[in-house]
Amino acid sequence: MHRPLVIAHRGASGYEYENSRAAFRRAVALDADGAELDVHATRDGAIVVHHDPELPAGRIATLSFDEARECRLPNGETLPLLTEVLEILGDREAWVEVKSLQPAHEPALLAVLAGAPNPGRCSVHSFDHRIVQRLGQRQPSLRCGVLLSAYVLDPIAVMESAGATVLWQEWHMIDEELVNLAHSSGREVIAWTVNEIGEMERLAAIGVDGICGNYPDRLRIATGAKAPFRATDQWG
Repeated sequence: MHRPLVIAHRGASGYEYENSRAAFRRAVALDADGAELDVHATRDGAIVVHHDPELPAGRIATLSFDEARECRLPNGETLPLLTEVLEILGDREAWVEVKSLQPAHEPALLAVLAGAPNPGRCSVHSFDHRIVQRLGQRQPSLRCGVLLSAYVLDPIAVMESAGATVLWQEWHMIDEELVNLAHSSGREVIAWTVNEIGEMERLAAIGVDGICGNYPDRLRIATGAKAPFRATDQWG
């Protein structure tokens, strides 16, 4: 059976605070194939990793990077830059959800992705399909995806209009027909956000290409991924 990618949602956010360095380090320790993360641009064009558009100091888009960096996450860490998270992920897949991005800051995001440890394993996706389209036009080799939380009549047309090759679909609206339709057009389907083992097994069985969840270790079990070897495994 085809094994879908194990994608840690905002890092291993079931165990560490979401989108924190600790969450991405835990995802690596749990041997996820990659991680999904959220980005915004500060007023001066720094690409930072955070889900919501606001920090205690104000909207990220209106803050300078120095102002944003002064804010602490609930776990005590400072707000991470995308460059820092990509370094943590190393050669693993980085699935970057672009929450908001002014066209003037798009070159900054693309430059960060180009400077990643493994640029070929970096992708972008968004609910704002206009952003996806613009980024793809600026960088035709970039792997792009669209986010959907509805089962649209023609998902392939939606993807084509944005220049996307990956469909990020809310998990409970994925069935075998949708997966087969995407695959027949040479596209991929990633399910989000899946935390129950039974649903992980169902989605793996119908052939999704990736499953994004808060618990990468559960995903490894459900998808049949081999656990990473450690010296203690041999000696007990």
